[in-house]
Amino acid sequence: MNQLVTRATQDGVAVITINNPPVNALSPGVPEGLLAALEAAEKDASVRAIVIIGGGKTFIAGADIQELELGAKGLGAGPPEFHTFLAKIEDAGKPVVMAIHGTALGGGNEVAMAGHYRVAVPGAQIGQPEVNLGIIPGAEGTQRLPRLVGVAAAVDLCVSGKPIRAPQALKLGLIDRVIEGDLLAGAVAFANEIVRQGGALRKTRELNDKLGSEFVDASIFAAGRDQARKTRRNMSAPLKAVDAIEYAVTLPFDEGCKKERELFAECLASDQARAMIHAFFAERAVAKIPDISKETPVHNIRKVAIMGAGTMGGGIAMACANIGIPVLLKEVEIGSLNEGVEIVRANYQNSVKKGRFSQEVMDQRMALIHPQLTYDGFEDVDLIVEAVPERMALKKRVFGEIDKIAKKECVLATNTSTLDIDEIAASTSRPGMVVGLHFFSPANVMRLVEIVRGKATSKEIIATSLAFAKRLSKVGVVVGNCPGFVGNRMMLPYMREAQFLVEEGATPEQVDRALTNFGMAMGIFAVDDMGGIDLAWTVRQEHKHLEKPGVRMPIVLEKLFHLGRYGQKTGAGWYRYENGRKPIADPEVHALIEKTAQEAGIPRRHISDEEIIERSIYIMINEGAKILEEGYAVRAADIDVIYLTGYGFPVYRGGPMWYADTVGLKKIRDRIREFHQAHGEFWEPAPLLNKLADEGGTFASFDAARDEVSAVLA
Repeated sequence: MNQLVTRATQDGVAVITINNPPVNALSPGVPEGLLAALEAAEKDASVRAIVIIGGGKTFIAGADIQELELGAKGLGAGPPEFHTFLAKIEDAGKPVVMAIHGTALGGGNEVAMAGHYRVAVPGAQIGQPEVNLGIIPGAEGTQRLPRLVGVAAAVDLCVSGKPIRAPQALKLGLIDRVIEGDLLAGAVAFANEIVRQGGALRKTRELNDKLGSEFVDASIFAAGRDQARKTRRNMSAPLKAVDAIEYAVTLPFDEGCKKERELFAECLASDQARAMIHAFFAERAVAKIPDISKETPVHNIRKVAIMGAGTMGGGIAMACANIGIPVLLKEVEIGSLNEGVEIVRANYQNSVKKGRFSQEVMDQRMALIHPQLTYDGFEDVDLIVEAVPERMALKKRVFGEIDKIAKKECVLATNTSTLDIDEIAASTSRPGMVVGLHFFSPANVMRLVEIVRGKATSKEIIATSLAFAKRLSKVGVVVGNCPGFVGNRMMLPYMREAQFLVEEGATPEQVDRALTNFGMAMGIFAVDDMGGIDLAWTVRQEHKHLEKPGVRMPIVLEKLFHLGRYGQKTGAGWYRYENGRKPIADPEVHALIEKTAQEAGIPRRHISDEEIIERSIYIMINEGAKILEEGYAVRAADIDVIYLTGYGFPVYRGGPMWYADTVGLKKIRDRIREFHQAHGEFWEPAPLLNKLADEGGTFASFDAARDEVSAVLA
């Protein structure tokens, strides 16, 4: 035994406790400690059974991800070999009961399945989320799981990567009892019950009755692969997980385990796994801001007011109500207010209909949202979020009004997606309390919040914003104040280049198809139609002063706007829409593009999918390099997180900056130089990109050097 694992005896049962905070990961020393404690318990004649439980807030939450990261990079000793460790648990001569609370995910569930029995508290979550890291279960999870829950459920759990709660796990056969009340006492009582019953110990690896046969399960495996291709587009790990589960059916246990290890090693060595493990760590690093420490004071957000009950305001209100925060939701006229509240109600009713929560929960959440036409109660709230239309004059007027009403310690936030935070803050008497909280639509669903730091925004307000985003279960990324901040500053040239491509010879559907084949969640023209061409036009007008005279800008968007083709909301934009949101290629748009290009003297030609990807993605990367050099993003990995959580960039490519590293910065820079020569000043290579390309560097090495400097300064 060691300090990571302790052993005690309670009512004739050895209680082995894992103490490896914060999540009891299977770090080096934990398996060794467990085996030592298990061996001691087996030798102790006074012990009749064994309970393994996690100390603190959770059971074993999973493997040590840092070890996986080293393995993905080809460093270190590689992932640990758990076969002998798990076999010794399963071969124990006394009943081994796994007592689960918190989470038993990945390696945690694989350890639990090696026990003879499993019990869990009702709120425990159990699952195999490895596909979220680009790998498959590597500690015999694909071999034991189908023996407990059946092939179909095992395929679903491994392909989706989603955990299930204890009641569902009990129904499937993954656990043996849900323990109400004290887990340890219940687990000890269950262990003694098993001892009294007697009989042979149940080894998971010997359970074959739920495996079916290769022929019976063929349709399940086919459906699982279809599910993987549909829900995990272009990803290899989910398909390999199905392969591994199929080996559980077609091969003896030990041979199936060997095949699983081979598939796991293939996944771990892949670019996809490296990208997804990068994304995992990047998301956890975004809260590390060089000049903000854990000791920085934060404001307690107990009550929120929101200006504007439109799509964004209503979504933000739902996000707050979902975690029990009361909300004042203000509009300027009753029709807009009622419409906004009804949309919120409809969204909640849809969730009730789908079984996500009960009518009672919906009623509780609706009761927390207080619609109103006045500023009544605004003087008592801790945070005011402005979510009015994207017009500077309007936002400044609103901030001038709330500045006169809000208490002095109230945080004043704007949900602007592109406008100058400092100009908005200047309309108040307290610019240090003003911050950008750029939620993404739908705000009750999307995980990203860009936290925009103005020149006067205090450290306390940034720390408060990070804490508030975390309470909302969102990813808060601190960015600087420049037009479009980070996400939309990169999005605007992406959209612009796509429009240039169609004017030069591509079609909207060709561009969108190339982008979705690359892995983007949606094509850029479908995104434009969903967001609204009227909104895109408004944003462009607000930033018209930034356009350089004589520099060509796309011209078809303006024509669509003046034709009233605003996208999905009008049934026509870049595409047309009939009774739904599915875009349909529109010959009228094709004709409009061709006519416009001809009138403007733009020669049209064949454009390959490769050029579409290079021009669309490389322009973002180049802009990202400028953002980094100018200091508007703390690190390149933060840009990746923004695009992975807010813009539908494929997680298996790691984000735009990570993707650039995998392609090679010199290759990208040289291609950008070619585009610069062919297409003009929009394509001038960023100085940082030139520097890193010449030095053979990467954005990852740039981040590492910056982090080292920050650590020294701290």
